[in-house]
Amino acid sequence: MVKSPGTEDYTRRSLLANGLGLTPPMGWNSWNHFRCNLDEKLIRETADAMVSKGLAALGYKYINLDDCWAELNRDSQGNLVPKGSTFPSGIKAPADYVHSKGLKLGIYSDAGTQTCSKTMPGSLGHEEQDAKTFASWGVDYLKYDNCNNNNISPKERYPIMSKALLNSGRSIFFSLCEWGEEDPATWAKEVGNSWRTTGDIDDSWSSMTSRADMNDKWASYAGPGGWNDPDMLEVGNGGMTTTEYRSHFSIWALAKAPLLIGCDIRSMDGATFQLLSNAEVIAVNQDKLGVQGNKVKTYGDLEVWAGPLSGKRVAVALWNRGSSTATITAYWSDVGLPSTAVVNARDLWAHSTEKSVKGQISAAVDAHDSKMYVLTPQ
Repeated sequence: MVKSPGTEDYTRRSLLANGLGLTPPMGWNSWNHFRCNLDEKLIRETADAMVSKGLAALGYKYINLDDCWAELNRDSQGNLVPKGSTFPSGIKAPADYVHSKGLKLGIYSDAGTQTCSKTMPGSLGHEEQDAKTFASWGVDYLKYDNCNNNNISPKERYPIMSKALLNSGRSIFFSLCEWGEEDPATWAKEVGNSWRTTGDIDDSWSSMTSRADMNDKWASYAGPGGWNDPDMLEVGNGGMTTTEYRSHFSIWALAKAPLLIGCDIRSMDGATFQLLSNAEVIAVNQDKLGVQGNKVKTYGDLEVWAGPLSGKRVAVALWNRGSSTATITAYWSDVGLPSTAVVNARDLWAHSTEKSVKGQISAAVDAHDSKMYVLTPQ
């Protein structure tokens, strides 16, 4: 457990020194679409698709394995063993392949006796050993879950793996997944690069909107090196409309959430690709200022979200959670602009600019849809 401020400061400096998470991570994770049905063929083909479809060039770099990649039991030396039936080449070979594409490989473990699927061991009590194993395989990212944890506080379990990763000899992004149970935004910046603020998302409007709200209350704690995580993207998995997925992607980008694609990118349709490949929306997420946008105004089901960007710009989302088209207005006083400011308003989904806008911006927004702007003072 982290004992003293000195230790925390040292760990925090080390986490920042690893250069990871200066902007939110972008990539893909197997869980939302494939659950336990992952294998090395999927990992290689997803890496291929990430490059060939142009997503890698937009910043999507991590190819992340989630649960179910290992055998149920450790070997005689206590090491994790990749599942022979699905990863016959082990993990290092697919990691090398992913790296050859200019991408990074992520892996999954759990701060407990077993992972959430109960099909493989957790890393509780094996932190140093597993961190060194991951490093030897060329792993770049660890998602660390919270199941089967013997009722030990996350504040005790997670720092042990954090230190083990720092000792592993490799820079590994550390993603805490304790589901927001002990308000990790208030303590995890000394431990990892991102922390879940919510329970798992599912592919529905109600789940997505509730994750957005639960994550929003912690906005002030996020920044370069450490991000709030409202869970991975469901865009393209079929449970929401394209309109709803546009809102999902817009709010995650504005909230500086990790942008981890959760669909099958090998076979995604054109509408899904158009959402995930919007370079202007991605640029809001990856802005170097690193300030999480948040909900600044609510009129019943109509919401204004906003946050500052570098260069004195402001990102704004007008989000209609209601069931019919409505006009939503964002006033300069609500979004952090001087009342006298004159701005150019760039519509990030229409890719059009309205010049010399004064005082407010208004738009008719369809049910469950959102408009997203970058406001640049003249």
